Amino acid sequence: MFILTTISDLVQISPEDFRKPSVEALEDNINAKYANKVIHKVGLCICLYDMLKVSEGLIGHGTGLVNVNVEFRVIVFRPFKGEIILGKISSSSEQGIKIRLDFFNDIFIPGDLLFPESRFDPIEQVWIWDSEGTQYYFDKNEPVYFRVESEEWNDQSPSGPNVSDLGAGTVTVMDRTVPYCIQGSMAQSGLGVCSWW
Repeated sequence: MFILTTISDLVQISPEDFRKPSVEALEDNINAKYANKVIHKVGLCICLYDMLKVSEGLIGHGTGLVNVNVEFRVIVFRPFKGEIILGKISSSSEQGIKIRLDFFNDIFIPGDLLFPESRFDPIEQVWIWDSEGTQYYFDKNEPVYFRVESEEWNDQSPSGPNVSDLGAGTVTVMDRTVPYCIQGSMAQSGLGVCSWW
């Protein structure tokens, strides 16, 4: 579920951070830049793990910023295909079930990857699994085990303004997709709501 990834980057320490020890200032700047951010095709960075190499700091002309080349490792959330993870149901819709972890919310279980006899109840907004005459509910906030089936990456490159909107003076709000999401399944024995098993 978690991996270590090595990154090399130029870290800039501002003059107000000079009162801190150098290591602490570097750690704070790295965590501010990378923690809780998705790196495309790498995963969700959790926090700095350690620093491998640190160069001498060079003061930038006119800015007072100290530029330091740092090679470091970060803890990254990126589960592998087939991994079983414990999460909680955050919402349900006709398309499927959204799952959340304590630190990650973009997990989706499509309706066709639930148990074969599962159906959606639009009145209660909940999925129900009918098994041998008994109904089992996928209730909101219930802890569930799910299996990772695939991951989806969406490029978050900025897009320019719509030229036709510039002349009209209107602003178009673009729908942004999440940079990283996981698709899972709950169609095997032992998966689904924890209290069932």
